[in-house]
Amino acid sequence: MDELDPVIHASARLRICATLAALDAGDRISFPRLQELLAMTAGNLSTHLRKLEDAGYLAVDKTFQGRSPVTYLSLSTAGRRAFEDYTAQLRSLLGGTP
Repeated sequence: MDELDPVIHASARLRICATLAALDAGDRISFPRLQELLAMTAGNLSTHLRKLEDAGYLAVDKTFQGRSPVTYLSLSTAGRRAFEDYTAQLRSLLGGTP
């Protein structure tokens, strides 16, 4: 059996990926809203988002709302696929069907 993806397997990143995977493809969430949903500090969330971004799993869209910067986040196509693979491997590991 292949090992579970270590980028996703960390608890905080797994929670991030699960939350983002719940969004419809093409939808995104603002950084503050994700922070609120996950009850994480901005610094901790940023650190884990960077790991996901470096792996190519995260799409980051930085824009402005008026004069205020806003960051929107979503799983990239590769990120969705990696999360689907991760959950299939986990099901298989737990004795379920892949």
